Amino acid sequence: MAIQLPKFHPAMLSSLDPKSRRSLLVALFTLFLLRGRIADIPKGLFAGLRSVAARPEVSQEELAQALQQVYVDEPDGSKTLLVPFKGQISKVTVKPTSASTFADNAKRFPLVPASHKPSLDKTFLRQLFAILRIAFPSWHSKESLILVSHSFFLVMRTVLSVAVARLDGRIVRDLVSADGFGFLKGIGLWFLLAIPSTYTNSMIRHLQAKLSLRMRTRLNRYTDDLYLSSSPDLRYYRVALEGGLDDVDQYITSDISAFCDALSGIYGNVLKPSLDLVLFTSQLSRSLGIRGTGMLFLNYYITAKILRAVTPAFGRLAAVEARLEGEYRAGMGRVGRESEEVAFYGGGLRERSILWRAYLRLIKHVNSIYKIRIAYEWTEDFVIKYLWSAAGYCLISIPVFFTRRRHVGIQAQGPKPNERVDNEVANRTETYISSRRLLLSLADAGGRLMYAYKDLLELAGLTTRLYTLLSTLHNLPPLPLPAPSAKDVVALRNVDVGIPTTAAAFVAADDASESGSSKGSGTVLVKGLSFELEQGEHLMITGSNGVGKTAIARVLAGLWAAQGGGEVSRPWGKSGVFVVPQRAYMVTGTLLDQIIYPDTYPQFAASGKTHKELMEILTAVNLAYLPAREGGWTTRKEWRDVLSGGEKQRMGMARVFYHMPKFAILDECTSAVSSDVEGRMYEHAKSLGITLITISLRPALMRYHTQLLTVAGDGTGRWTLKRIGTAEERMDLDREIVSLENRLAEVQQWEGRLRELERLLSAQEA
Repeated sequence: MAIQLPKFHPAMLSSLDPKSRRSLLVALFTLFLLRGRIADIPKGLFAGLRSVAARPEVSQEELAQALQQVYVDEPDGSKTLLVPFKGQISKVTVKPTSASTFADNAKRFPLVPASHKPSLDKTFLRQLFAILRIAFPSWHSKESLILVSHSFFLVMRTVLSVAVARLDGRIVRDLVSADGFGFLKGIGLWFLLAIPSTYTNSMIRHLQAKLSLRMRTRLNRYTDDLYLSSSPDLRYYRVALEGGLDDVDQYITSDISAFCDALSGIYGNVLKPSLDLVLFTSQLSRSLGIRGTGMLFLNYYITAKILRAVTPAFGRLAAVEARLEGEYRAGMGRVGRESEEVAFYGGGLRERSILWRAYLRLIKHVNSIYKIRIAYEWTEDFVIKYLWSAAGYCLISIPVFFTRRRHVGIQAQGPKPNERVDNEVANRTETYISSRRLLLSLADAGGRLMYAYKDLLELAGLTTRLYTLLSTLHNLPPLPLPAPSAKDVVALRNVDVGIPTTAAAFVAADDASESGSSKGSGTVLVKGLSFELEQGEHLMITGSNGVGKTAIARVLAGLWAAQGGGEVSRPWGKSGVFVVPQRAYMVTGTLLDQIIYPDTYPQFAASGKTHKELMEILTAVNLAYLPAREGGWTTRKEWRDVLSGGEKQRMGMARVFYHMPKFAILDECTSAVSSDVEGRMYEHAKSLGITLITISLRPALMRYHTQLLTVAGDGTGRWTLKRIGTAEERMDLDREIVSLENRLAEVQQWEGRLRELERLLSAQEA
């Protein structure tokens, strides 16, 4: 039957009551707003404000200066980062995490055994709350404000869903009752509700992404400050050797991001469905009655029992997947770092097989997860979509079939003035449509809660990995400080030099039975080493490969702890002891940054040094041609690939001349430098008053030193210390000369034997 809508004419407005007239005007205004250009007015206003507030673009020189300077030190210890963006320089203030904050948080991160499996238990809640204390440092932080705003829009979305469900039933009622005016009024209200509904949905997605980004920023800053700690912690150097944690880059770059995305999504997927369940159930209970409400709660219970029984351990699976992702990523990074060496050996096929095996392990695990999800998702879809839909129809039928009074009627006579049509069919249709929409929303909420349970298990796996990283970093004990000394000396007193092993705290966490055991000494390379080196006394350490020469340098520099109860004395800071390793490190930045590393440009500017002094340093290491060849001091390149091996080693010596330390430890850092340039650099270092501690196998370097430490290579850890130029050393040289002379005396005999063999060979050929 077609519905005849009444024709509209102005006289109808005067016959309407004031409330109906306002509703009709609101509906008409909404339609005109959607069709007209009124919506473009705010856009034009905002564009005008942006043009007024726009700042003039900075010059290229200012942009280059910002790129070079990177940040500005503030009086309160914070740093203002200078970020070039769209022709402007944005300033971002970063406050470093204080040592007191680390100390307070360390109590919340006790170690967990390696055998712990992630699951939804008290351990998971404790780990999650410990991490949340970092992500939400206070109730008035920006993260907390975003969380409150997100919660407000989630609640608003549920309230709007209830309003839409009621309005949907009302529109259908008016349609069945052929109430044209009520139908138009409902359509107007429908469009009116669409505005806050669509805005609310957009804000929920925006605030969820914003919350994830803010948490990631907070956790990344905290983790970076903790991980990249200076002496005596050096966690970035010791976390793998003493903490037993590999692939830290995977934890920091990928796991933190995945954790924040999962946590921000879980909050919306748990809070809103839970609120939906409460509000929708309360709304349905009015129309379903006691029987229907009881059946509704019984449906909740049966659904939870079924899905809990078939849910696999998604948390453990997610943790294993993240670990395998880290192994594959580490393999790719290794090939990138060592590409030249791999190319020299022609090992591309070998590296491909290694990476392929790592990738196959990852894919095999991911495929196993997909297979496990088949049965789970099949059961979940059946329960949520079909079982809940059937239950919904049954629940809607309860008021119809089991009420004491049932009738189907339409008012025979027309309604009196200002009286609504008494149409039982229309009323029942309204109840059905509203209840059905609420039940569909309720089924969606229940489905998202069930999905959220699976997401919670995956979040438990990510939480365990992130907690493992933070607890490992927090529980690494600091290295012992050097023993105080009245004068600037480098001294070892009865020190056993050995490879560090896993810290005692980690051993105790893995094996409770060994909780009282102390840290093992590991492999001892040099036993009972003792010497004292004053300024001006240059030491050369020599010995065959693998005997522990570099290990001695690590103990002297404070990277390894002294073992055997000995003690180490050395000046503090890079102005006291500066180490140049054999493998030169090129920092990301400009040519100037390569010389002043580890200082930054603001520190260089504050020191008062000039480019002329830097050029003198480059001249001393035979690199004066670099600024002209590479395009100036501010040129930014991948210096690891641009400079040759010898140039990178000479750049390491340039850093020594820039920082002017009291002692410089040179660990075979001139092995790729010609002997003439090497000699000039050593002479220049001594002329600057730098005391040298050289690790080398080149006898030609002995003349630049006053003492010689020789490490035996027989596995006993023996060592000898001699002063170069003493009678004992001359006797050793005399013995070597006699040995060489004896060998030279046999030259004529061996030459005769050679001629005899040549005659025999020529006779055989004839």
